[in-house]
Amino acid sequence: MIAHQTPYVNRRTAIIDIGSNSIRLVVYQGPARVPAILFNEKVMAGLGRNLATTGDIAEDSMALAIGALKRFCRLCAEMQVEETIAFATAAVRDATNGKELLKAAKKVGFETLVLQGEEEAELAGLGVLSGIPGANGIVGDLGGGSLELAMVKDGIVLEKHSFPLGVLRVADLRAKGKDKLKRQVRKMLKKTGWDSAEKGLPFYLVGGSWRSLARLDMHTSGYPLPVIHHYEMQPHRARRLVSKLARLDKAKLKAVPGLSTSRIPTLDDAAWLLAFIVRYLDSSEMIVSAYGVREGMLFHKISEAEAKRDPLLLATEDSGAAQARFPANSKLLGKWIADIFSDDPPEWHRIRQAACNLGDVAWRANPNFRAERGLEIGLHGNWVGITGPEREMLGQALFTSFGGGTSVFPGGGKLASEEATRRAICWGMAMRLAQRLSGGTRNPLEHTRLRRVGRKLELSLAKELVELYGDSVAKRHAQLASYLDLEAVMVTTK
Repeated sequence: MIAHQTPYVNRRTAIIDIGSNSIRLVVYQGPARVPAILFNEKVMAGLGRNLATTGDIAEDSMALAIGALKRFCRLCAEMQVEETIAFATAAVRDATNGKELLKAAKKVGFETLVLQGEEEAELAGLGVLSGIPGANGIVGDLGGGSLELAMVKDGIVLEKHSFPLGVLRVADLRAKGKDKLKRQVRKMLKKTGWDSAEKGLPFYLVGGSWRSLARLDMHTSGYPLPVIHHYEMQPHRARRLVSKLARLDKAKLKAVPGLSTSRIPTLDDAAWLLAFIVRYLDSSEMIVSAYGVREGMLFHKISEAEAKRDPLLLATEDSGAAQARFPANSKLLGKWIADIFSDDPPEWHRIRQAACNLGDVAWRANPNFRAERGLEIGLHGNWVGITGPEREMLGQALFTSFGGGTSVFPGGGKLASEEATRRAICWGMAMRLAQRLSGGTRNPLEHTRLRRVGRKLELSLAKELVELYGDSVAKRHAQLASYLDLEAVMVTTK
């Protein structure tokens, strides 16, 4: 396994993932705990498509893979990537001519680590823990050549298993008889030793095939938020997807937003496999993770202290600081409005702070579309460590803060509860008041205070700052107080 280290914040790191189905280049930059993706490209080389028959990598797949690696090497040079990590999984590990591809990769410039099955399972588990810090259940990473399973609990990857049952091998099993796949899954899971104590847990879905199934489920169920990470499905929907795929033709599948056409040929196999697994495990729910082995590899490299940092707060703080008009005041803004929301449930505190972290991101947008810009960033931002309902709260707070008013944003209110939506509107109004009072600067927030005093919403200002309480500030103060069913009062202090 790769040794621990802490990459620099602005360090560019590239990961070349040589999988059984696809080869992918992802370039990262940003905070080590949750780096932003600068570039992402995949080539569907299908290295593992012949494993179940000939046992080797087909000649055309080999050529496609080498061509992709040459392109990726050139791109890394052009992007001035400082660190490159290349790894290969089941196809290269199991193929009789896998070493030929490793030699070709080395000649191109990539020293490639061949992950063993249990290492792959551990990294998939770490990837899920990185993106869903509270994950507690079983991680399933479906690749082209293999299936990895890992138990995660309390931030740790426990048991790890790897099986030669990737999506490219399922068709051959199904072709041998109606119940062949079912028997194979039962035999495979029996080897894990997971008895009734391990059943009834969430099943976390990793891998492009299962994410594609989730895209299809989102589309057919009319899910209002097109963000795959942390999308949740009840276990019976796996079997329902099997039925749907039997009725949908390729043209209809191609029309599904975000569904990669290269995944369509294996969707049926992926659905059958998933349906058998969650039935055997008696899974309580299925939760999709956008993070997997690649992110697990990055997560494994950072220090224990860095790994404990909240990925949502870190990412929103980094993004907010990059787009702020003045040196970032997000923590001060969060503290300034916190007093009047002290009765918020604990799990809402971090969502409120995330909104404050992004509280200046839309000022450079067209004034007529700042609310929409704030909403877009909050609702559809590339965040992890956040659920669908929490995304609605985040988007609503920013929509209101940037001038969207006290109405629910268009299309909103479908995931978050009415209470949660109303509270997010309050956060946005308080942020809007703070921004108007301070002009986005630090000093006014440091020398003023907003708090509840009985039935009053009291805004106290230092005597030398009393001129800041102009008409526009007074109006926003009154609007927030009215929404909270309080009386707006301004007082001065020495």
